[in-house]
Amino acid sequence: MTDTNGRDVPDRVTRRRLLAGAGAAGAAGLAGCFGGDGGGTPTDGADTGAGGTDTASPTPTPGGRLSFAQTKSPLDLDPMQANDVPSLQVVERLFDSLYTYSEGTALVPQLAAGEPEVSKDATRYVVELRDDVTFQNGTPITAEDVKYSFLAPGREETSNGSEFTMVDSITEVDDRAVQFDLKYPFGPFRHKLAWSPVPKEHRENNKKAFNKNPVGSGPFTLESFTEGQSVELSTWEDYHGKQPVLDGVTFAPVEEPTTRVTTLRNGEHDIVQTIPPKLYSAVQNQEGASVEEREGLGYYYLSFNCNEGPTADPKVREAIDYAVSMDEAVKNYVEPAGKRLTAPMPDSVTEPWGFPTDEWEQIPHDKDLDEAQRLLDEAGVPTDYSWKIIVPPDDKREQIGISVGNSLQELGYTNVSVTRLDWGAFLDKYATGKESDYNMYTLGWVDEVDPDGYLYYLFHESEEGSTNGCYYENDEVMTQLEQARRTADHAERKRLYTDAVTSILEDRAHLPVYNLKNSFGVKDYVEGFRPHTVAKVNPRVAGQETVSLNK
Repeated sequence: MTDTNGRDVPDRVTRRRLLAGAGAAGAAGLAGCFGGDGGGTPTDGADTGAGGTDTASPTPTPGGRLSFAQTKSPLDLDPMQANDVPSLQVVERLFDSLYTYSEGTALVPQLAAGEPEVSKDATRYVVELRDDVTFQNGTPITAEDVKYSFLAPGREETSNGSEFTMVDSITEVDDRAVQFDLKYPFGPFRHKLAWSPVPKEHRENNKKAFNKNPVGSGPFTLESFTEGQSVELSTWEDYHGKQPVLDGVTFAPVEEPTTRVTTLRNGEHDIVQTIPPKLYSAVQNQEGASVEEREGLGYYYLSFNCNEGPTADPKVREAIDYAVSMDEAVKNYVEPAGKRLTAPMPDSVTEPWGFPTDEWEQIPHDKDLDEAQRLLDEAGVPTDYSWKIIVPPDDKREQIGISVGNSLQELGYTNVSVTRLDWGAFLDKYATGKESDYNMYTLGWVDEVDPDGYLYYLFHESEEGSTNGCYYENDEVMTQLEQARRTADHAERKRLYTDAVTSILEDRAHLPVYNLKNSFGVKDYVEGFRPHTVAKVNPRVAGQETVSLNK
């Protein structure tokens, strides 16, 4: 879920993919392809197009401390626990992963020595570690650490515990190689390998302390962290990768968007995250600053209660589609910070897969109140029915809910409520499937560059009440979603997903609405910063995009 401030996960949800609050939620195993044999898709991970400008400097200015304004304070610095974007943005500087993101969403080895070896019909993956990598306490990163780090979230029932349920066993081949055996050929498994090992022995000594004072393997070490205040990082001089040019990075939480933009203007921060639609021009017109942006991985939507009440009838859901113009709502309340979506996945997923988006764009209806009224009358919805729309604490999604409510009032329904709830109350209500709690809700989702991460968790019946609050019923779609995740054959997965999405859109379990850009206000003296599609990667300050300050 997200807001005018951005996107982020609430205090805790079942899966970190829910987009909430104020800092792009983004997280779960985002990736592209490695190439080679086995699972994955030939086009997964293709560059989805650069946003912003390439400001990389051939001779970066050494030294200096970058100040980055986040939309919220991090909560956790332990990769086993962290599942909100503010936390993950810091974790990404402290910890390297087996694989990380290059340009666009393609995976490249980081701690791994090369591509995974895939065999046994894509149910076995063997990853070999580089022999020169250590944690920041000087201990080597071993296969035992990797095995521990993939098992710990599930064993400890953390918020990331469901990330690896497809794994049957993990074996230490030797000190430098790890073997993953899957329960079935899981199409998106390569995405799961973008995971950060932690030092088993050190973490086991005191997990609580590790969460606030971790020992990582990345380009920066932790100087200090107090929740709600700044996080201070310093360059790790013995880093095994490309050394950062900066001396350090400060992450500072500034939740109010206008205040955040003001701190950019007065030079308090060098980069500020997430520019709301109404403040785009203010940043663009700032002397010595600009907006840098790139399309993100979010999917924002209007969902229906398909379990109880009038919206359990497909005719009523189609009537709502006729009643409201989502094109107009996105134009008024989301642009230029985002764009209209007509599929239940962002373009960064649909385009590399070559899905028939032109056909899917024809499914949503133009506004037609007469046709909406005809379908509502046909469905027998009385004019005194009390409609309940719930929305999270986010201006953009609230405006989408209000647009729907206004359209129902245009049709003569006077009992229409659009209720803005705090995250705790919202998450409690949207998952119940009860007519007394809601008929419709607005929400958001972010996941991997793979359809499974969107379609399975948002529409499959096994996720009802967890990540899926619509209780959608369609046996054929359920079978298609299940089959698609249990094969590594790209052509077959594409066919299954194409059929499933077409049915989902025609049944109108959701009305797709928009995607948001990963947007930043950046001072002109910041050299080499390029926004990334994957929210948690921002700001990448070492490695391929080396950020420097030329004040």
